[in-house]
Amino acid sequence: MKSRELLLAAIIAGLVALIATRFPAFARPANLANVFNDTAILIVLALGQMAVILTKCIDLSVAANLALNGMVVAMLNAAHPGIPIPVLMLVALGLGAALGAVNGLMVWKLDIPPIVATLGTLTIYRGAIFLLSGGAWVNAHEMSPAFKALPRASLAGLPVLTWIAVAAVLAMWLVLTRTPLGRAFYAVGGNPHAAVYTGIDVGRTRCAAYILSGALAGVCGYLWVARYAVAYVDVAGGFELDVIAACVIGGVSIAGGIGSVAGAILGALFLGVIKNALPVIDVSPFWQLAISGSAIIAAVTFNARAERTRGRVILKAAEAV
Repeated sequence: MKSRELLLAAIIAGLVALIATRFPAFARPANLANVFNDTAILIVLALGQMAVILTKCIDLSVAANLALNGMVVAMLNAAHPGIPIPVLMLVALGLGAALGAVNGLMVWKLDIPPIVATLGTLTIYRGAIFLLSGGAWVNAHEMSPAFKALPRASLAGLPVLTWIAVAAVLAMWLVLTRTPLGRAFYAVGGNPHAAVYTGIDVGRTRCAAYILSGALAGVCGYLWVARYAVAYVDVAGGFELDVIAACVIGGVSIAGGIGSVAGAILGALFLGVIKNALPVIDVSPFWQLAISGSAIIAAVTFNARAERTRGRVILKAAEAV
């Protein structure tokens, strides 16, 4: 872990300690495990968003992707309860990857700015949910017990949802640190022109990042509707802002090429602690937006200063030579 991640970890620990002075139960291991479980979906989505941001792009459609996949698998389960859960998860994974590929192809082949492309697909995916469902909800009584049980099931004393987040973290760490694709993400975001000279296809790499983000969003679509036992048009409305905030707070640079798995996790946990702590200390949940926004501004300012300082160091080294 770098100094940035250590600083954020210290801030989170300080927040937990501060809250514990008023409510000691908040810092108990069982409660902290619950906080992690509540933040698991955000962590998984932040990992996918990080891959996109590393390539100097952004995915505003991630929550709409989640919602559309959640509605699809919920409707499939309601209509055909006998479909095995692993099959539904594969459907969500495949559809999510396909929706991510739509974003990636528009950015790659049509050269549409990422923010414009994903803002458009955000609206399209939300509209598709309404057309698919007719505006109707899929409620708990329409879902099979097995469909709702997986995220709540326990394994070795921890919820399966937590284990899925842990598996996603390990997989993303391996991709970013041990594979050519992970190195390509950093290279494309750091300097796209130099990446071309090393034989990296910039457009293809960005498309791969969008597919990865979409696949993770698809799986999270199932996990979300199964955990909360409801699917409707506005599921996870505005959640893409939390996902981007987790990345930025965790030190993933919007300018691309800088970020770590540890940072994305800590950024998500920071928001998770805030979200879980506010009701405990009798603060309106609406303050979460103000706190998240302030944290984003502080993180972007910190990142900008760090990058400026690094640039000065490089220039001084060049002058010395």
